[in-house]
Amino acid sequence: MSTDGSCLKNPGGAIGWAWVNHDGPSASGGAGSGTNQIAELTALLEAIIAHPGVEPLVIESDSQYAIKCASEWLPGWKRKSWTTASGSPVKNLGLVQAIDRAIQERPGAVTFTWVRGHTGNHHNEIADDLAGKAARLAAGQLTV
Repeated sequence: MSTDGSCLKNPGGAIGWAWVNHDGPSASGGAGSGTNQIAELTALLEAIIAHPGVEPLVIESDSQYAIKCASEWLPGWKRKSWTTASGSPVKNLGLVQAIDRAIQERPGAVTFTWVRGHTGNHHNEIADDLAGKAARLAAGQLTV
């Protein structure tokens, strides 16, 4: 599974997100305004929600921020009542908490792998293209 997010003008521009199952289906969507981080986190969340079950789910992303939010930083943030190491509130808290719930509710394990973006990784490139199209559609720059 590969995910990607797109933001046409960061921050505040239209965003798009996408996930691509390496065995076939994909999905994407967008919103009129957001940030690149919101787009990347939304892609992770949508991928987890769309793939319930007991089988392990491995998500590849080119966003180290999204991967670290969903795996490395999340446990500490929860222990510290959703504050960062510096004591400030966690950014994009609603999305981070939704990802946490989706992972906890899924019987199968979820793991994340970083891949370098824009280097020819087939599934990452497809996700990138879909996320970009979803952002342009949300901005009214593209019609279906």
